[in-house]
Amino acid sequence: MRRTVEPAVENFLAMLAAQRGAAANTLAAYRRDLAGAAEVIGPLATAGREDLARLAIAWSDLAASSLARKSSALRQFYGFLVDEGMREEDPSSALPRPKTRRPLPRLLDHGQVEALFRTAEEDARSGTPEAARMLALLELLYGSGLRATELVSLPLAAIPRDAPLLTITGKGGVQRMVPVSARATRALADWLVARGKGGRFVFPSPRGGHLSRVRLFQLLRDLALRAGLDPEKVSPHVLRHAFATHLLEGGADLRVLQTLLGHADIATTQIYTHVDAARLVTLVNERHPLARS
Repeated sequence: MRRTVEPAVENFLAMLAAQRGAAANTLAAYRRDLAGAAEVIGPLATAGREDLARLAIAWSDLAASSLARKSSALRQFYGFLVDEGMREEDPSSALPRPKTRRPLPRLLDHGQVEALFRTAEEDARSGTPEAARMLALLELLYGSGLRATELVSLPLAAIPRDAPLLTITGKGGVQRMVPVSARATRALADWLVARGKGGRFVFPSPRGGHLSRVRLFQLLRDLALRAGLDPEKVSPHVLRHAFATHLLEGGADLRVLQTLLGHADIATTQIYTHVDAARLVTLVNERHPLARS
């Protein structure tokens, strides 16, 4: 039986179908989750933080995976309302979050990163501006190791015309040059065409200014969900962490990595050295001068 939902939810579902090519089963799942939340707190489009906080009690018996799915649907819905100018504030930070008995690992392996890119690239073939933007965001997060704030506030003036480098203004107003891969350059070029003209930021907001950090988190977690990953494990910082760790695994020098990440103290960079002991032993055996004697 098709559950009746409010007009704002219908518009959201229509967007999922048109822009993301969501399957019928996916749309039906979103509809059920949003309609179920509305039964508890009333109309979703006008709900406030206090209303969403009440869901913690109603959903207290749910499994962590079910709670994560329902909360994700609502976060995407409110992100859509904000993007479309139908709401000024996003109340989704008040949504309940699943409790875990142990901290989730905050590092993506190569296969998980590939799953994110595979999904983003498949979306990009649709030719929609939103899909082009998502791929460009992902390329710069993982390919260049940018912080969330650095990425969303990136000005058009930072995009080079003839050199594969971005000029980034990091913490404390310190500038650094960050290399951009050939594939990231292509993704960025595609997004700049789809983006159109107007505004001074690479990733503008429909309401003026630039894309918010909150919206960036939501977009990434939506991508993770569609890529078959736990959305709670994916964030801009996790991708920056993966960028650093995978470069180190590939043999990058720690000092070079410090420069790329914009760390004032190399001690900060050392937190990214999550390299297993077996690899370190192999490295010593293969590279140490005495190993050759």
